[in-house]
Amino acid sequence: MSVRVLVADDQALVRAGLVALLRAAPGTEVAGEATDGQQAVDLALAVRPDVVLMDIRMPVLDGITATRRILGSERLSGEEPPKVLVLTTFDLDEHVYAALRAGAAGFLLKETPPARIIAAVEAVAAGDVLLTPRITHRLVEAFRPRKVSESAVVDALTAREREVLVLVGQGLSNAEIAERFVLSEATVKTHVKRVMGKLGLASRAQAVVWAYESGLVVAGRDTAS
Repeated sequence: MSVRVLVADDQALVRAGLVALLRAAPGTEVAGEATDGQQAVDLALAVRPDVVLMDIRMPVLDGITATRRILGSERLSGEEPPKVLVLTTFDLDEHVYAALRAGAAGFLLKETPPARIIAAVEAVAAGDVLLTPRITHRLVEAFRPRKVSESAVVDALTAREREVLVLVGQGLSNAEIAERFVLSEATVKTHVKRVMGKLGLASRAQAVVWAYESGLVVAGRDTAS
């Protein structure tokens, strides 16, 4: 089954290059092209892509606001929302953080090699979060966690869900978490889904941000050990 991708970028040459790359890759299909943020929102709700490759700086509506509107649309109620993969020239902390807070599933620079872009599309379509170690490190260093009370965390999550959230925050995949706890990947996936539901999170990347903001994950410390 093909991964259907919507490409949103106001630069014609960049957009054309991405479209050509996706069309040439086995297992991917271009669901549409958007030249501004508002068009990206409209097309995402109309064609229901699996993944949106979203530029940040676009006219009419920026990519971060467009991401927030797509994932928060009532028209997607009861349906699986598309995964948004932010692709930009600007490797700035505030953009990384804002994109993840808006619900983006990952963040790539436009200088990323073509093969890695395709791999990233496939990864986020499968439900993985895509944050490079460099970006994760900068995110943690740039933003001080906003502590929430330990009792609030315990009240919202079971002990196992809390442990799973910590490992998600540390960047582990479902397979790695399953191996750590000797569980099936399906069970881990269920735990992650319940955590996101209880905390009102739209993406795994938002779970990473929440884990840092809450203080459950601290840079340089293995809080799950």
